[in-house]
Amino acid sequence: MLILNGIIFIVTANYYALAARFGEYRVMAGAVLAVLFLLGNGKPSLRDRKIPDRRLRICRQGSDLLVLFCISTGGSVLYLLLEIQQLFTGEVKVWLLHLLNVFLVEAVVFWNGIIRVYLTSKQLALKWRLLGLICGFMPVVNLVVLYYIIRITGYEAKLEGEKLLVNEERKGRRVCATKYPILLVHGVFFRDFKYLNYWGRIPGELEKNGAVIYYGNHQSADSVEGSARELSERIRQITEETGCGKLNIIAHSKGGLDCRYALSELGIADRAASLTTINTPHKGCLFADYLLEKIPEEIQRRAADTYNRAVKVLGDENPDFMEAVRDLTKNACTARNQHIKDAAGVYYQSAGSKCNGAFNGRFPLNVTYPLVKHFDGENDGLVSTESFPWGENFYLVTVKGKRGVTHGDMIDLNRENIPGFDVREFYVNLVADLKKKGF
Repeated sequence: MLILNGIIFIVTANYYALAARFGEYRVMAGAVLAVLFLLGNGKPSLRDRKIPDRRLRICRQGSDLLVLFCISTGGSVLYLLLEIQQLFTGEVKVWLLHLLNVFLVEAVVFWNGIIRVYLTSKQLALKWRLLGLICGFMPVVNLVVLYYIIRITGYEAKLEGEKLLVNEERKGRRVCATKYPILLVHGVFFRDFKYLNYWGRIPGELEKNGAVIYYGNHQSADSVEGSARELSERIRQITEETGCGKLNIIAHSKGGLDCRYALSELGIADRAASLTTINTPHKGCLFADYLLEKIPEEIQRRAADTYNRAVKVLGDENPDFMEAVRDLTKNACTARNQHIKDAAGVYYQSAGSKCNGAFNGRFPLNVTYPLVKHFDGENDGLVSTESFPWGENFYLVTVKGKRGVTHGDMIDLNRENIPGFDVREFYVNLVADLKKKGF
């Protein structure tokens, strides 16, 4: 259907030049073309027919209309070039009216498509929306921008539509309905906000598949010991109020260090069934050691004071920026690992990710990647891949191509669909595996 509409759009765009070929039927042909053109603008292809969500169907239609715009514009430009001799044979008016015909038809297709994707896409970042507006009349550049808009929105409609169908198919199986609830523990310099979830779209996806979710609700920055004390109280509170007995803990970044300390040192191991750490620097970050050594203490103090004052406004009672940073160093983690042993009866596992190159992915982790690589080797933009493994199982996540998967991507920080890695499905599989293991 996409190819058929492409032909219809090309003929419609060039109808002024083609009308004579229809002879006495040109009016009827024009009317039929107009109807088919309007229908094609409403239903550009059949690729949206299985998408159960109206927003995604419109997004898919918009993306397909932009594809049709490229096809029909390309065909029309070739036709105009073939007829360009009219400019030199006294038929300037004919050629210009042909050009006007093309312009008006293609304008309808383009604006129909671009408005649809602008209004419905959640993956089309502000950057691409602005570039689309700014570069619209820049030859060649506008085609490059349009290519990315089509690719992003088309992939979004395809992926999200497939996810809806998958979730509907497995709804009754409740694959994430674990024996014990899930406790999500954030990393350093973030908080659990009600309307801005640290874990992006992940909790919603887990709940759709039967999971019961709780959050750590601890301060954004403190020492490992300080954060561990907060988390231990939170774990006691949840298990006592719900009567669930134990929790499956999934902790990101420094949150993994905090949870290990809480389970081993603060007497709550009997309230945890499992601990899964995500991109946690178990062996520390040599990068952090270097920064603390090279940055003057006065600058460190000012940065810490500024941060601490800011997060107090957001709800932290007693934040400690510097203690949080110091506890992430290689020296601090090495010392802590020597005396903190895994708690008996708790299932430990870990996961991490890897960037594939500098300046790929989202700011600022794309910028920090080469610096961290200099000190720590392959990394996720912050933490070395060698620092991730802990426990019985370890999963290293990466994708083909230049981008890779960053520290933030592993918690869906940017709500971005990454080709080759579905972060929501990763967590669904992770929790489903915990369920299979009896946790």
